[in-house]
Amino acid sequence: MSSPTLTDKVSKIIYQDILAGKLNPGQKLVVSELKERYSVGASPIREALVQLSWNKYVKLEPQKGCWVASISQEELKELFEGLRVVGNVLLKKAIANGDEAWELNILTNFHKLTKINREEITSEAIQEREERHSAFHSALLEGAKAPIMHQFHQELTNQIKRYRHLQNTYSTVAKEHAEYLEEHETIMKLALSRNSEKAVELLEKHYIKTMDLLSGSFEA
Repeated sequence: MSSPTLTDKVSKIIYQDILAGKLNPGQKLVVSELKERYSVGASPIREALVQLSWNKYVKLEPQKGCWVASISQEELKELFEGLRVVGNVLLKKAIANGDEAWELNILTNFHKLTKINREEITSEAIQEREERHSAFHSALLEGAKAPIMHQFHQELTNQIKRYRHLQNTYSTVAKEHAEYLEEHETIMKLALSRNSEKAVELLEKHYIKTMDLLSGSFEA
């Protein structure tokens, strides 16, 4: 058996490759190939795959093998339905409970969002954009101070990342990028002005718009 530290490290690397679309949905995961890819032994690979199956990033079938979890229109809709419900509650709580530190964190992360380069389409650039986008949304909801709900929201967000990276939705033109920033800025301003009703309404529209974009970019 491999050490927990090595297993966790391998699990994280495979997980990141799944989110980044480097390991495609439905792709068979062969231990011998993964050993060569990640330069580690068979034991940490097998244990990492078991770990990833717990969170449904990987599908394990006894005597048959292991695959990257598939994607579908139905799953995408269910993920966004959960995200909308949890996100709306968290935003209401954040607006009600958020302090000055919460406000400054939102402003800081929005500023970082405005600095991303939408024209660069390398895997590193796409990863950077994804991280900044996620950081902004996390900052927006952080003031809720509801760790269990935050954890659930993060898990839904991570599952959706598989769809985002696979479809490369970040290669948008300048006009679309301007609209994207304006939408996030409006949500931010509504939250900072403590306009809970309007902020939640716009966040929900943002979720629906993103779901429709992703849903239309692949065939189930």
